[in-house]
Amino acid sequence: MGKFNFKDEEDFLTTRTLAEKFYKAMDKVRCPYFGEEIVFNAKGLRHLKFKSDQQARTQKEQYARLKLIRIAPEVLKRSHTVQGIWKVRQFEEQKIEGSWRHAMKEVSFFEFLAVIDDVRIKVIVKEVEGGNKYFWSVIPFWGIDKISSKRVLHSGDPEHD
Repeated sequence: MGKFNFKDEEDFLTTRTLAEKFYKAMDKVRCPYFGEEIVFNAKGLRHLKFKSDQQARTQKEQYARLKLIRIAPEVLKRSHTVQGIWKVRQFEEQKIEGSWRHAMKEVSFFEFLAVIDDVRIKVIVKEVEGGNKYFWSVIPFWGIDKISSKRVLHSGDPEHD
């Protein structure tokens, strides 16, 4: 059994509880690449559990990401180089005139790869046009394609990875 496979429901729930507690205690970290603070907000934690508003990640996916959350701040603190930048225009929910609405915005995703404590991971930082940069996701360095059984780095879509 790999280090990112959970044994039973209790193991999953314990890991989720500890990760949520750790995440909520995080405020922000200074990233040398940007020369500014990266915020750890509720959007990042939600993204670790859900692919989109209507689609939850499997427990297996959540478990791997939640186990890695403790390493993500360290990756950002040490990163002087970005490994990838992905820019898209998409609808983002934001508060406009006192109510939540969807507005078309330019969104940038910054990908940082690292090996810390013998674990290879990718950390994603998201920036919505006109807003702050914030932690978006942590991804195990590889996954297994269910069809070909080959390792894959990610799906190629940082919005959902």
